[in-house]
Amino acid sequence: MTTSHRMSLPALAGTILLAAVPAFASETPSADDIVRAAVDQWRGLSSQSEVTMTIRRPDWERTMTMEAWTKGDERSLVRVTAPARDRGNGTLTNDNNMWSFSPKVNRVIKIPSSMMSQSWMGSDFSNKDVARTNDIIDQYTHTLLDTRVDGDTTVYEIESVPLEEAAVVWGREVLLIRDDYVIAEHRFYDQDNELVKTLTSLEIGELGGRMVALRQRMQSVDTADEWTEIAVLSAAYDIELPDNLFTLSNLRNPRD
Repeated sequence: MTTSHRMSLPALAGTILLAAVPAFASETPSADDIVRAAVDQWRGLSSQSEVTMTIRRPDWERTMTMEAWTKGDERSLVRVTAPARDRGNGTLTNDNNMWSFSPKVNRVIKIPSSMMSQSWMGSDFSNKDVARTNDIIDQYTHTLLDTRVDGDTTVYEIESVPLEEAAVVWGREVLLIRDDYVIAEHRFYDQDNELVKTLTSLEIGELGGRMVALRQRMQSVDTADEWTEIAVLSAAYDIELPDNLFTLSNLRNPRD
């Protein structure tokens, strides 16, 4: 979703979600440095954005508009603003915890760790994708597989493998990261090394003074006619956000 810049991932509503990061030196940076810079690019100190999420299925399609806020490494809030039937639905992450709120039942629900891999709001993004914790930095080892040139852009292909003790669902992940820190593609593999889903940046451009993925699509490999797209409509970075924005009270009763 929106992203701000600091060190740091959604998409989203990412996705569902920077102090300036120094440019890479002329020599090839380490895989760890590349991944950290990419996470910083979509996360950062703070951000506020408006995005749309379109869910496509064989027999229907629907689009929601959302507002999203992030602050630091752990805090984010996503709230649906349209259509009317979905308005007010929200998701809060704070210190590795995640909650959802539905105004229809007027209830805040804590998302247990056992449900983090489940669908977020019926999309192809999981709760874990939206939470965008530091797992990719803290619980993975990174290896630079390839460096290629695409026009004027250098692209790094990085394999990220979880540590043995890491509590993650993926066997490995492969990222294509541009030299402007934008993740062009993110592939997710299961424990049997089978590709499960891919997040692809379909449109990249400047927004809020930095290069970002303006439109991304999450799609499972076995569902060619099903996908979810996140499009960023507007974004502001490195802004002052009050801590009480990221509270259960505000999740239930927005302070407009």
